[in-house]
Amino acid sequence: MRRLILLAVAIIGSTALFAQEFDTHFEDATLRIDYTFAGNAKEQFVALDNISKSDGWWGRRINLDNVPLRGNGDLTLYDKESGTKLYTTSFSSLFQEWITTPEAAEVTRSFEFTLLVPKPRTAVVAEIVLRTNTGAVGATLRHVVDPEDVLIRDLSKQEPLPYSYVHKGGDSKECIDVVILAEGYTAEEMATFMEDARIAAEEILAYEPFKSHRDKFNFIAVESLSKHSNVSVPQEGAWRETAVGSNFMTFYMERYLTSGNVYAMYDLATNIPTEHFIILANTDTYGGGGIYNSYTLTTAHHPAFKPVVVHEFGHSFAGLGDEYFYEGNLDNDEMHSVAHEPWEPNITTLVDFDSKWADMVEEGIEIPTAVTPERTKNYIVGVYEGGGYRSKGIYRPADICRMRNNVAERFCPVCERAIERVILHQAE
Repeated sequence: MRRLILLAVAIIGSTALFAQEFDTHFEDATLRIDYTFAGNAKEQFVALDNISKSDGWWGRRINLDNVPLRGNGDLTLYDKESGTKLYTTSFSSLFQEWITTPEAAEVTRSFEFTLLVPKPRTAVVAEIVLRTNTGAVGATLRHVVDPEDVLIRDLSKQEPLPYSYVHKGGDSKECIDVVILAEGYTAEEMATFMEDARIAAEEILAYEPFKSHRDKFNFIAVESLSKHSNVSVPQEGAWRETAVGSNFMTFYMERYLTSGNVYAMYDLATNIPTEHFIILANTDTYGGGGIYNSYTLTTAHHPAFKPVVVHEFGHSFAGLGDEYFYEGNLDNDEMHSVAHEPWEPNITTLVDFDSKWADMVEEGIEIPTAVTPERTKNYIVGVYEGGGYRSKGIYRPADICRMRNNVAERFCPVCERAIERVILHQAE
């Protein structure tokens, strides 16, 4: 069954390539579009902030008009004259997570968000759509992008920061480029960062299916200096000047380490092949986060660094959901609605289970599935209750998985398939 699915993905990819020749519609150049997402629990808005351009397009040149999973939002480019869909990408954002928090019921806030797209040869209409945790449209914006607009800032001559490949699978125009940024590392600590970046890349590539596709990835360490060592810890009154200004206590959760300075991340990667971000924080405090097609941010010197960076990259690269949960649903339990099917490929509410991993559940496995030592040990695919931070109403595909347990030695089969689908969508 798995081989048939991969074949189908390959056929779809070749069809999209035939239908959407990259060179017909796009130049070998990148447009960076900066947006502001704003609002609260009741209403959301999108505003255009800035557009810039640079030489070289490092993203996919195939499957231009489709995405491997929905995400919490998408950006689509349409030819202005014909209305033909030319390119689309999906994503999630810290803002869309924030609107599910209690704070969002009391205050209106804004968040930065950036997307990279290939530079079109002619004018296009860009449509960005944000969705809520129920899948409903929360905000949209349509605007024209004219590649000849004199107000598109040209960054092509800007000198990039020093960078080096800690793993190079091949040419950046054919491989998936993962930029690793240093966060909270001073000039004197840059050698430590380079070793941390190497460890992160090799740890991710040690897991399937990344291991089998290591030649499709480049990991690029960027020497982004910080004025201060370590990162900001608000609960200790410690605010530090760092490369991307990250801090613990995101949404008042003690170990949630994120950054709202998205524009700064892209500034640091200017004129460096970039498709995905991993940000390594120079601290031994446990924490981090991963947001689909936005970034992974994790602490580099905690003993659990290796499994955690793989887990967080599962979020940001493949849109995988957390498979762990808390008894009593005490941790941000509004992230998912049990009345709707979540978009993450490895959790389900059973509202639309056929769209998830129903084809991978062997005959005789009951739904919901009981946990047994044999099923746990052998990563038996089932429908185990508990996941997405909820102990009831959300189900995971295995009892143990890299997306649930730091002790897991692998991703479960459902997560492995989901990751492979993203890899093939981007690189074949």
